[in-house]
Amino acid sequence: MTKFVELEPVERVLVVVAHPDDVDFGSAGTIAKWVSQGSQVAYCIVTDGDAGGFDPKIDRSAMPAIRKGEQTNAARIVGVSDLTFLGYKDGELQVTMGLRKDISRKIRQFKPDRVLCQSSERNYERIYASHPDHLAAAEATICAVYPDARNPFAFPELLVEHLEAHSVNEVVMQASPNPNSYTDITDFIDAKISAILEHKSQLPNPDETAAFVKDWVGSAALAVGLPEGRYVEMYQMVSTG
Repeated sequence: MTKFVELEPVERVLVVVAHPDDVDFGSAGTIAKWVSQGSQVAYCIVTDGDAGGFDPKIDRSAMPAIRKGEQTNAARIVGVSDLTFLGYKDGELQVTMGLRKDISRKIRQFKPDRVLCQSSERNYERIYASHPDHLAAAEATICAVYPDARNPFAFPELLVEHLEAHSVNEVVMQASPNPNSYTDITDFIDAKISAILEHKSQLPNPDETAAFVKDWVGSAALAVGLPEGRYVEMYQMVSTG
């Protein structure tokens, strides 16, 4: 039986996810909590999100700007203002050396103690968590953490940009099929729901979404051994230091 450990805040956290809204569904409560405890948090959103949405009347060319605005507003709710949008094509993400370099660049710029990302392992219990873009973004992020960002001989062009090698101490992965840690977000559930609801272009039934998410994180609390009425976001934590 897994013994779940509650994650403690660290000084600097970099979040790398595939799409606008991924961080909010997976981790908005955790981010709000860590920020309230003094952590500095930055987001790196890999794709432009143009394949998302439910309204066919919205021009595809307008979707990236819409989703960028939604993510910026959602981030503000949980206390994050440092956002980087890499602009890769939604639905076509691959683990390329270019993507690994772009994520390594952000790691070297921000110098996080912890990187929060998606899981590179497909979750057959929750297939929606394992969108191919999620898997690719996660794999590229983990490659960037080790070995790329810490290796001064990887991507020497980053040294030309005056970005020295940086070692990340740990990675935490949301939506992992093998969680071993969590954060109790009970005091931040309203912030999480509010952040999710900022993604209006993605939510044809926002009330149903809010109810589903609340039930989901309530069930997670029971899974880690907390009583009914608590809310939890779950992770797999991997030491990389």
